Amino acid sequence: MEPRIFDAHFHIIDPRFPLVPNNGYLPDAFTAADYRERVQPLPVTGGAVVSGSFQAFDQSYVKDALGQLGPGFVGVTQIPADTTDAEILALDRAGVRAVRFNLYRGGSATLDDIDTLARRVNDIAGWHCEFYLDAADLPGLEATLAALPQVSVDHLAMSDDISGALLRLVESGTVVKATGFGRIRVSDPDALMRSIVKANPGALIFGTDLPSTRAAIPFQDSDIERVADAVGAEHVDAVLASNARKLYRLTP
Repeated sequence: MEPRIFDAHFHIIDPRFPLVPNNGYLPDAFTAADYRERVQPLPVTGGAVVSGSFQAFDQSYVKDALGQLGPGFVGVTQIPADTTDAEILALDRAGVRAVRFNLYRGGSATLDDIDTLARRVNDIAGWHCEFYLDAADLPGLEATLAALPQVSVDHLAMSDDISGALLRLVESGTVVKATGFGRIRVSDPDALMRSIVKANPGALIFGTDLPSTRAAIPFQDSDIERVADAVGAEHVDAVLASNARKLYRLTP
């Protein structure tokens, strides 16, 4: 049976594992047990644990978190450009399915490494790459992102897509995460979500962004209804579950 919600973006913050201050910021603990408790009232049956800037290149926390969360959950990690093929394959066996480039806050491999590293992880393990970026930077990045095997963009690209680059990328296969409503500066997120599914019905996926680190307004359960209302009944199952399961290669 298709799960009703695949939480395509959340963080696990376990102080047993290394944390790196980012601009002086360290988040409060939010363990796998905390996550389970928080989403217990919701029909969440799988999701993606995403590495934050404050976790840099640590892999111990994500391996532990995936072991606790179990089947249906995958990892999105940050790795340095010199990570070996063997290390990538070991992470894949642990459940990692994507590499993240954090262009907004750092903590990941650099902009110079994007093309080479994104292609390497795709060739070796079938991973896609995920970007924490701002729409204002998309004109300079569009050609690079469009040429990569598979890309997703966090948090509706953070701000208004003035250039139209985001929707052009969506038309060519880029996936966008409807996440972090309490942190973004998009003037009309509902209209943007509708535009994305109109351009490509397979391109929008939902995530809670828990525990909403640094967000002015944390995730609220009503955000799920907001997404459902914005995309309509025709697209709601795909946006809440099946699009993400396809992206993370969990569909049979």
